[in-house]
Amino acid sequence: MSSPTIRRRTAAPSERVRVRRVHEKASYDRDAVKAILDEALVAHVGFAHEGQPFVIPTLHARLGEEVYVHGSSASRTLRTAAAAVPMCLTVTLLDGIVFARSMFEMSANYRSVVVLGEARAVTDPDEKLRALQAFSEQVLPGRWEQARKPTRQELKATAVLALSLDEASAKISTGGPDDGESEDAALDVWAGHVPIRLVAGAPVPCPHLRPGISPPDEIAGYQRRLDRAGADWRGCAGARGAGVA
Repeated sequence: MSSPTIRRRTAAPSERVRVRRVHEKASYDRDAVKAILDEALVAHVGFAHEGQPFVIPTLHARLGEEVYVHGSSASRTLRTAAAAVPMCLTVTLLDGIVFARSMFEMSANYRSVVVLGEARAVTDPDEKLRALQAFSEQVLPGRWEQARKPTRQELKATAVLALSLDEASAKISTGGPDDGESEDAALDVWAGHVPIRLVAGAPVPCPHLRPGISPPDEIAGYQRRLDRAGADWRGCAGARGAGVA
């Protein structure tokens, strides 16, 4: 991920995604949205089916101006979302917990994205293959070239949806508590924030792995990928509510 810079766009792409609560934390810059989507490993897809709302966790990947999700062709989520129904995709990166002097001001540091729209079913085999490669690269760059590629039957069994970034907004919170200049500052209560980051454990080999096959460097050092993903953001984080592009 390229080094982020502080940037702000005040105009929301639509009223549906305009941030209303604590709007100073909003960022509508397309690069900010893309950076958060590219760093996140898990997205949640929301939709309504027969009057019942559902929110399903899934892997995602971005290519250009669209974000892709995939699953089984028999999946209710994919079949429903592909039927031109309104869909909401969200991702959240938790960067820390903020401890204020009062419970009212306790909060979290985070970067989140909301994307609204109607999903497009990907039917072109070449586009579907590119999307599947993007899913692989999102999790571990280079893995696509090491592992077996999907067969024609596996492609047929996999449904892929694309959602445009035309209606998307980011919300970003950084730094410490907001009560440093309030009456609560006189309280003998510790205040500040605790950074949080995703940590990878040691690789666990498959029990059926043939002897003599060691994990490649990129898997043995998977933590380095996670560190790189958030390093630029942690390095530039300043006042709470700053946008990142």
